[in-house]
Amino acid sequence: MKYLIAAISVLSFAGSVSAQSVTGTSGPNVITTSAPFLTISPDARHAGLGEAGVASSADANAAYWNPGKLVHIQNAYGGSLSYTPWLGKIVNDMDIVYLSGFYKLGFEEVIAVSMKYFNMGEVFFRNDQNQSLGDYNPRDMAIDATYSRLLSKNFSVGLTGRYIYSNLTGQFQSTTFDAKPGQSVAVDAGVFYTKPLQSARLSQLSLGAVISNIGAKISYSDANNTNFLPVNLRIGSAFKTELDPFNSITFLLDFNKLMVPTPPRRDLQGNIISGRDDDRPLLSGMFGSFSDAPDGFREELKEITTSVGIEYWYNAVFAGRLGYFHESEDKGNRKYLTVGLGFRKNNFGLDVAYLAPTNGRENALAETIRFTLMLQMPEVQSALNESVTD
Repeated sequence: MKYLIAAISVLSFAGSVSAQSVTGTSGPNVITTSAPFLTISPDARHAGLGEAGVASSADANAAYWNPGKLVHIQNAYGGSLSYTPWLGKIVNDMDIVYLSGFYKLGFEEVIAVSMKYFNMGEVFFRNDQNQSLGDYNPRDMAIDATYSRLLSKNFSVGLTGRYIYSNLTGQFQSTTFDAKPGQSVAVDAGVFYTKPLQSARLSQLSLGAVISNIGAKISYSDANNTNFLPVNLRIGSAFKTELDPFNSITFLLDFNKLMVPTPPRRDLQGNIISGRDDDRPLLSGMFGSFSDAPDGFREELKEITTSVGIEYWYNAVFAGRLGYFHESEDKGNRKYLTVGLGFRKNNFGLDVAYLAPTNGRENALAETIRFTLMLQMPEVQSALNESVTD
């Protein structure tokens, strides 16, 4: 299995063209990008909500889901540490670690930093004659800095700058290419709106949108062989209602779409028979991603994934979560149910999430568990923080 993982990593350098050199105008047409670890949910709370989180209440991990909502956090400062054993049904040495921290500058603004580290375990390289070329530990890393600000009582914006380092093969060399680590920088931009509902007692509606990973393509070999980052558009909503002084429930719904070119359909000679050439500049690829699918608008709709989540809190201490994630069979066929539990006491918190596939077939993500430890210090006393937006 280690050799298979290495082969997949190496073949990914060739881009999506070879993978899409097929005839026909329908069937699976999965969009591939570099640094896919950027789209993996890092924390247990939102993983338990079916990966819905663009409009959820702000916590220490809010910057990942929507930098625009981070300023609504009620704590003075805090942080979190998340751990995910990855692909546990296949290997036992892959994991993801996510570390985040925030500091509230005042009632109107907050800053945050975070780091995401993806350890892919030990990989053994071999040549065509099955001779050993050594072993290596592939790894990906992203370091973020976020600024979030209120523009009015209910509306806020946020911006994240990101440095990305992706080293899949070390300095691996072969007769066909010389590999090198991929590096890039990117930004996220998010907006968030939240308002109590006048017609519903103790209820609140929140809306959010974010475009993430807007940045230069990554190259793992030379400047002529580059791959898009997973530029991503996510929009969502959350409706929270207080059932009584001790019980609350929140319903969340997110829609997500990659803003990268859809691979065209090609004949056996590599000529495009439907769709558009996916070797395009960044902005052309982003904005053209809404109209470049070979099967037209119907295929564009298939590229939208749906996340649904429900979060229940008792006395702001115990939480239960349930979620569902859906992706078209032609775009990856990820379909799974998620469950999660949360606990808060004083300044500390613990979240756990579990993933169970529902598509009736073996799935490498089955039985994935995520853990998050959280520290959030006392709430900001807004009365001591005068706001120019009031």
